[in-house]
Amino acid sequence: MSNGSLVAEFLLLAFIDTRELQILLFWLFLGISLAALLGNGLIIVTVACEQHLHTPMYFFLLNLSLLDLGSISTTVPKSMANSLWDTRAISYTGCAAQVFFFVFFISAEYFIITVMSYDRYVAICKPLHYGTLLGSRACAHMAAAAWGSGFLTALLHTANTFSLPLCRGNAVEQFFSEIPQILKLSCSHSYLRELGLLVVSSCLALGCFAFIVGSYVQIFRAVLRIPSEQGRHKAFSTCLPHLAVVSLFACTDIFAYLKPPSISSPSLVLVVAVLYSVVPPAVNPLIYSLRNQELKDALKKLMQSVVFQQH
Repeated sequence: MSNGSLVAEFLLLAFIDTRELQILLFWLFLGISLAALLGNGLIIVTVACEQHLHTPMYFFLLNLSLLDLGSISTTVPKSMANSLWDTRAISYTGCAAQVFFFVFFISAEYFIITVMSYDRYVAICKPLHYGTLLGSRACAHMAAAAWGSGFLTALLHTANTFSLPLCRGNAVEQFFSEIPQILKLSCSHSYLRELGLLVVSSCLALGCFAFIVGSYVQIFRAVLRIPSEQGRHKAFSTCLPHLAVVSLFACTDIFAYLKPPSISSPSLVLVVAVLYSVVPPAVNPLIYSLRNQELKDALKKLMQSVVFQQH
């Protein structure tokens, strides 16, 4: 980091220059953050407090909510502060920390989403083996593997990125510290090492995506063989929220990193970044609560108990 330490701070890309619109953006991001905090917080508290929700599916949903809270807390507060104080600066250490935690939470979230598809596959395709394949110890191990893999991925990427000499200024073309944008500031061929790591990570992500798609092919085949319409509806209702979350996560990420250079512009870069880094943590709780009657009933029961205790 000796060469990189010549850069004392980075300048993040501003959404807008007009002061009134910056204040409006602050309130917009504050609203999204509070929605994410409320939605994910309610899921975490409900799953933790309601005994009948202590199942593998809700255990992984709790982990997903924790990761959603972590990812939005990594990027949005700094952007809100910059909009409020009309600045673009982020310290070198702050930028490195932002890269580490964002990659950590996003990677771990992708692994958790993959594990959740396995949970749905076993529940629908191998229901008699559900208790054996997804016991409490197995679930804890899978969740620990997802968090551990995210931590290792973040550590490798952050160490590689911030060991590069940076000589092309300090302006990051993004509203938060993002690895591809920081690599553009490097003047050394050493950045190829980080690009190689990004390729390996992308291949791993594609492998997880292929596993999710394969799981859902088997799930839909099994569901279509269920004789009763009520049984098919129940099976679909437990899968559709997860499938919607996977689609939102995958589509925004794929468009962000695989869009043609010809349609890239600073405005589009910002919009796409918001779509994959800010929107999912706020929308995921809504997706799960809208289609999940069991979760809605548990949440209603919890709210009623809180109201009655106050009276």
